[in-house]
Amino acid sequence: MIPTFYLIHLKKQLSSAQFKLIGILLPLIQSEKQVRLERLSRVFPYPITTESRRRKLQRFLDLPHLTISLIWFPLITYWLITYCRVGQTLSIAIDRSQWGRINLFMVSLIWERRAIPLYWSLLPKLGNSNFESQTTNLQQVLPLFSEYKVIVLGDREFCSVDLGNWLREKGVSFCLRLKKNHCVETEHLVWQRLDELGIVLLNLFIFSR
Repeated sequence: MIPTFYLIHLKKQLSSAQFKLIGILLPLIQSEKQVRLERLSRVFPYPITTESRRRKLQRFLDLPHLTISLIWFPLITYWLITYCRVGQTLSIAIDRSQWGRINLFMVSLIWERRAIPLYWSLLPKLGNSNFESQTTNLQQVLPLFSEYKVIVLGDREFCSVDLGNWLREKGVSFCLRLKKNHCVETEHLVWQRLDELGIVLLNLFIFSR
């Protein structure tokens, strides 16, 4: 069942026909547990041919106002106002996943052991993200959390001095995982790799408030 505040917002953004279509499409995606257009067009309950259903869904998904900023961000803002108190500390995770030629950067809110998608983008190249793509994606969501304390969480791909300094300038705390070959200053001008310190390495982080 679609939450009421979803329905209210979607009615403002879509025409009557578009709203009816998305009212069918969203439960269908939940039941089918996939978003492949070919599959959805086969099971979409419209009395037209499969190819016509596919084109209809494709035209709908190509609507210019179906954007993250217009459709998703207002829902996230409502959710934050409803469930989070002002000044609360919230964790935002950044991650990158690659499937074949698809390289996806994801920013998510960690809530009760779940990740709620906030913003996502396809990277123009394969491999690790760079400082520019990391900050560009984070810049999209940080304004949504101006009333909250934010901690950005990232794995070893994101443990860079540039990103840490950028987050510090934004007034954002961070917790970024360190590589085991990272060097630390154990004494004045004496540097050692973490895996050479004779300790059991579990999860090592650089943390800033």
